[in-house]
Amino acid sequence: MGKVSKYQSKKPNSQGIVEYTDQESKTWEYLVQRQNVLIQSRACKEFIDGVDILNFGKKIPQHFEITEIIKSKTGWAIEPVPAIIPAQDFFQLLSEKKFPCANFIRNPDEIDYLQEPDIFHEIYGHCPLLTNDAYANYMQEYGKLALSVQGKMRMKLFRLFWFTIEFGLLKENDNYRAYGGGILSSTSETVYAIDSEKAERIHLEDPLTALRTPYRIDILQPVYFVLNNLDHLFKLLEYDLVALAEKAIQLGDFEPKFPPKEVPDTKEDGLGC
Repeated sequence: MGKVSKYQSKKPNSQGIVEYTDQESKTWEYLVQRQNVLIQSRACKEFIDGVDILNFGKKIPQHFEITEIIKSKTGWAIEPVPAIIPAQDFFQLLSEKKFPCANFIRNPDEIDYLQEPDIFHEIYGHCPLLTNDAYANYMQEYGKLALSVQGKMRMKLFRLFWFTIEFGLLKENDNYRAYGGGILSSTSETVYAIDSEKAERIHLEDPLTALRTPYRIDILQPVYFVLNNLDHLFKLLEYDLVALAEKAIQLGDFEPKFPPKEVPDTKEDGLGC
């Protein structure tokens, strides 16, 4: 049985428009304004450029509005989905240059943290870089790779997705800058990932290291992996990642750098980006 979310996507009206409440619009506006300030000295240039291109306003954007922009840049589209979808569907969409995105937004009592991927996480956290060819192409190739394996192997490979697309850092002019959507859609993670002296930042030379590094979804990440630039994403695809995932399974995980909790890497039967 897959993970069940208390949130569900909203149905569009007869004109294909999703109608949001005033409270939902205020939540979006608040989150956007807050993040727009924080990212200026913490996000990579390509992400900030993408935010400028998407030009987020006070209202929650419609999926087709974002699709029109990113399709003109990289050929990608937004695919409306429920909060959680089967892993097979998730990776199939990525392989087809379709980004799965629910259209609900978090409740005010969960304004700072939400495990489910809401529209702010998806649209603000990921879509700015879907205007960038290197990021968008890597996302598609990763989707194809994930479709080629299943079960434990796919779960292990998902760690590379986690430590790049969700929680990746770049070294930009000798400064750390975030590009991961899990970082840049979170106020606390945005500040912690860049400013904290406690966080460990490891240059991602060998993907095997990332594949052997466990993580938890409900805490500030103790470890971030750093690339030279977004083009470096494709160097990761030059490795035989399936063989490395097999090796990671054989060698086992590194000692976790966080307190134990029974939270799996991901659910084979349910994923959100």
